[in-house]
Amino acid sequence: MEFNSLAREDSVEWIGQAPHEPLQPGDRPLQPAQDPFYEPPAGFHHALPGTVLRSRDVELAFLGLIPQRLHATQLLYRTTDRNDIPQAAVTTVLVPTDRDPARPCPIVSYQCAIDAVDGRCFPSFALRRRARAHGAFTQFEYLLIAALLSRGWAVSIPDHEGRDGHWGAPFEPGYFVLDGLRAALASEQLGLSTEAPIGLWGYSGGGLSTAWAAEVCDGYAPDLNIVGVALGSPVGDLGNTLLRLNGSFWSGLPALMIAALRRVYPELDKFVEDHATADGRALMRMLESTSTAVAVLRLHHRSLSSYIDKPLDELVETPVVQHVFNDTRLGSLAPTPPVLMLQAIHDQVIHVDDIDTLAQAYIAGGTRLTYHRDLLSEHITLHPVSTPMVLDWLADRFADRPLPQSPVRSDWPALLNPKTYLGLIRLGLVAARVVTGGAG
Repeated sequence: MEFNSLAREDSVEWIGQAPHEPLQPGDRPLQPAQDPFYEPPAGFHHALPGTVLRSRDVELAFLGLIPQRLHATQLLYRTTDRNDIPQAAVTTVLVPTDRDPARPCPIVSYQCAIDAVDGRCFPSFALRRRARAHGAFTQFEYLLIAALLSRGWAVSIPDHEGRDGHWGAPFEPGYFVLDGLRAALASEQLGLSTEAPIGLWGYSGGGLSTAWAAEVCDGYAPDLNIVGVALGSPVGDLGNTLLRLNGSFWSGLPALMIAALRRVYPELDKFVEDHATADGRALMRMLESTSTAVAVLRLHHRSLSSYIDKPLDELVETPVVQHVFNDTRLGSLAPTPPVLMLQAIHDQVIHVDDIDTLAQAYIAGGTRLTYHRDLLSEHITLHPVSTPMVLDWLADRFADRPLPQSPVRSDWPALLNPKTYLGLIRLGLVAARVVTGGAG
């Protein structure tokens, strides 16, 4: 795919304006499907990727309940899906109030673990004050977003599944992330510099989208100054993950994955309709409006075999399913920016072997990789435990400190590093400010 031509191929300039909506204090946010802000204006497809189509100031709140004293702006921008069709997506951008005007403010694109198709789980909704997004992991990740802001960095938080909840889709999450950054840097409301150093960070489902952005950034968005990418447990192989989690406590995740991917692949949608039982079709309908945590709790230890008309082992070997598994696997392109990859060796959700394979592919492609395999953590705990390491590593990239010439791999647990505890104390102070209504 010729990313450069894809990103700039339309020579017709979009002549519309990007209206800005001032803050409406106390408003209860509409769900994305009902909110006209998410609808792109006529003729938006003529705009270049990353063009801001409209913007608004919004109030954010931790868990939707505790208002945060900060400036948050949402941008609707033009982007591209995996089939090169123009799309619109939303990112929520936070800018520190005490930034140094003498130098470009670094910006980090943080990809939340949306892991659902329900628009209530999208960060542009779930992070807002008075949002009813019970069971959306995104609301808890605000603590980590606040930690980025506390470093004096701007933060872009894109709806990386797009407006249609395409969790697990290949390539296009990367386009949504990168065009969200373009929009943030171009927005007159934010005043960020196009020369700003950029970092990417995401964990689990957010790590998957971050990895796609890292893989396509050199071809799709060479204009962005991406200096570092932090990938936490990035779901290297969706097919392996689906089969591994089926029937486990986390069975709701593969079910949500199927509900999302049938929106991406018409042939998979037909395949599901052909082989799902009546209960299976009802399950798919239920997942359309179910948050991640609720799906996990409802479907724990249930097997997908209970919802289909043939053995699961037989269906996954069909060409339709194998095509989806192959198409969604990471590693076809090696990231050009430096990468910090983090994975728990005893992860109960993402198998370490899949991430080892991805790391090997990146190294073979020339990526400057630092790979931390954590011996003591598991999937849930590694994200907060590794946060001090990620923040320090991104700070080093923004400061242009040198990297090792060769790939680095370590199995030393983060909990045995004294710097981790100092970082966790700082993270605790950030959390204290968040729960008392601060900005981080």
